[in-house]
Amino acid sequence: MANIRPRVLQYGRMPLPQLDAELAQAYEVTLLSEQPDRERFLAEQGAQFEYLVTSAAMGLPAHVVDALPRLKFVSSFGVGFDALDRDALLRRGARVGYTPGVLDDCVADMAFALLLDAARGLSESDRFVRRGEWAQARFGVRTRASGKRLGILGMGRIGSTVARRAAGFDMEVAYHNRRPVEGSPHRYLPSLLELARWCDFLVITAAGGEGTRHLVNAEVLAALGPQGFLINVARGSVVDEAALADALQTRRIAGAGIDVFEHEPRPLPALLALDNVVLAPHIASGTHETRRAMADLVLRNLQQFIATGRPAAEVPWSAAQ
Repeated sequence: MANIRPRVLQYGRMPLPQLDAELAQAYEVTLLSEQPDRERFLAEQGAQFEYLVTSAAMGLPAHVVDALPRLKFVSSFGVGFDALDRDALLRRGARVGYTPGVLDDCVADMAFALLLDAARGLSESDRFVRRGEWAQARFGVRTRASGKRLGILGMGRIGSTVARRAAGFDMEVAYHNRRPVEGSPHRYLPSLLELARWCDFLVITAAGGEGTRHLVNAEVLAALGPQGFLINVARGSVVDEAALADALQTRRIAGAGIDVFEHEPRPLPALLALDNVVLAPHIASGTHETRRAMADLVLRNLQQFIATGRPAAEVPWSAAQ
């Protein structure tokens, strides 16, 4: 008798095409995104699926969870889980796996790439050379990064990795969390405003979601000041994007490096016209090595849950941990 492969509902195409193929090889996969009438498909066949695969970028809305009465487990590609409807998943009692740890190094690298670019004007100087302006004028001097004060909002795995990178630049590091991190060698500041006033570079590595929405607002940006830089490799929702654009336009902060936005893939148009902000299309984890490691953990979480009822890496609020 042939082995019956578990049925898996895949919310959409994965960021690594090879993962699509590997899922299809191991499981009986149905792509929800390719159904001509998704709502009808869910109404007619939703009860057949116990397992679902998605990504942090795609998320998982409540109406899909509600249409899957037998859903037991979600394996998500990514470290963020704010786009997964927490309440719906908890009501359903579904467990959720994600891919922390394996992308820390690349996200921290990206934070420093943006920091250095924003401070030294690398992207702007590239445009300067390409426009042929070097023959007519000097580019001008910019800001040194080494030896400065680095503030980290969110001292988790990625924040700690950013802090280690900072040691190589002889930077003094402080951070703000909801509470101090036990055993951290770095200075804890009890308020974000205090951290913004203290630092030269404010790096955001905090989780997204309603609890951190617009945590970095006009008041925080004013505290960062006209010599300060904002770097965001976390979630676009953490920053009030309109306030950021205004602060950059009026030079109330010196510059910014942004990899994530409130309404991806459409940054606020005002940001596109500014030379003192570096814009990247949410690529912090976008290396061959990290995407492969993330895909492996998506597969391992799914395989391990089916075999044992517990994934290798589970989101903090996941049901029945």
